[in-house]
Amino acid sequence: MLATKSPAILLLSDGYVIKGFHYGKSGTSVGEICFNTGMTGYQEVFTDPSYTGQVVIMNNVHIGNYGTKETDVESASVKIKGLICRNFEEQYSRLQSKKNLNEYLIENNIVVIDGVDTRALVTHVRTKGAMNCIISSEIFDEETLTEELAKCPSMDGCELASTVSTAEEYELGDSSSNLKVAVLDFGIKKNILNCLVERGIHVRVHPAKTSFERLKAFSPNGYFISNGPGDPASMPYAVETIKSVLKENKPVFGICLGHQLLALANGIGTFKMHHGHRGLNHPVKNIITGQCEITTQNHGFGVNPKDITNNANVEITHINLNDNSIEGIRLKDKPAFSVQYHPEATPGPHDSRYLFDDFVSLMKN
Repeated sequence: MLATKSPAILLLSDGYVIKGFHYGKSGTSVGEICFNTGMTGYQEVFTDPSYTGQVVIMNNVHIGNYGTKETDVESASVKIKGLICRNFEEQYSRLQSKKNLNEYLIENNIVVIDGVDTRALVTHVRTKGAMNCIISSEIFDEETLTEELAKCPSMDGCELASTVSTAEEYELGDSSSNLKVAVLDFGIKKNILNCLVERGIHVRVHPAKTSFERLKAFSPNGYFISNGPGDPASMPYAVETIKSVLKENKPVFGICLGHQLLALANGIGTFKMHHGHRGLNHPVKNIITGQCEITTQNHGFGVNPKDITNNANVEITHINLNDNSIEGIRLKDKPAFSVQYHPEATPGPHDSRYLFDDFVSLMKN
């Protein structure tokens, strides 16, 4: 049975107001507004831990048109704080789907506003920058909404990785493999782990605040630093651990937040971007090979290019062709590298999965 349309309201911290219709859980939700430019993969986006604390605008016009499926997830639950759509679809056409998106989001306590001119809203965010917002299907007084919105902290300075990291260690892959990787989980996506295991790696996944001594006790051939949410500059505990890891001179691979943390461990600062990169169609150039990759991205922070220029030990490997931001680095004196984007690309094209093979080669050599 389809939901009956009821009103909802969206208020941005700069006073921008949009009225629409309510789907998902009835209630109020607050978070940082951002937009995803992908045409598909909404369930993977919603379950990506890197979206913790964020209200997502989906640029594609129709969201929900192929339903939901148990295996199309990147974590055990939906991680976004709220959802903004133009045409939210309850009816779906994929035979493999088990339930519609509205049922799925109600189960996961997500508030949705539909009927929004998402093109106009994305243009506003691209112009004004990322900011906090509030969605409600129960409060319609703008003064009250403004008061509630003021309680939401800025993403700048917010440490979220430890809140989405695994609580306990766990292992995946063939335990008899001669390739072992210690993973620092700051909000890792399931398909990153799949990409490691598919290459014959035995992984042990560790909570965010695991000590270097515990990581080393696994006797790994290499270390992996995962993606995750929040401000990397608010994670000195992780930076110190990575500094210790680097002294081992074993291969290190970082993705997204892991890229930013590797930079910080080498004296390279990070900054909050104007509106970030999110989607599965971002062009990146590998300046080592000269090849271009279409990449999947989800980040609101970046590494400081001036700091890299002034660091003789760090080499830029990838750049974003839209804005020339830094998308990849490697160390000159150690087998350590990282990328800002997501080479597992779920959803997205698999142009960049060679990076997992590069990591394997470093460990074998």
